[in-house]
Amino acid sequence: MTSMTFGQKKFIPTAPEKGSFPLDHGGQCRKLMLFYMRCLRENADDNSACREESKAYLQCRMDHDLMAREDFSKLGYSSEKSSENKPEQS
Repeated sequence: MTSMTFGQKKFIPTAPEKGSFPLDHGGQCRKLMLFYMRCLRENADDNSACREESKAYLQCRMDHDLMAREDFSKLGYSSEKSSENKPEQS
């Protein structure tokens, strides 16, 4: 038995702008994902302790076109680390 409803418009799903991206079928970023997951396990799921691992994983996804390129400040990463590495001006 088929469910046919006449007069209704056909539903066409659309992907959300953020929060949805292709799966890593090729496993290009699997190693970084595992480092991040291990870090979470070792730190009682405290993601603030694993920010460098998550940032490396997201960078890998961007490098392999598995997610849209985005500035890390828009992804919740401040530029604290990058300012520490800059030489001091005298």
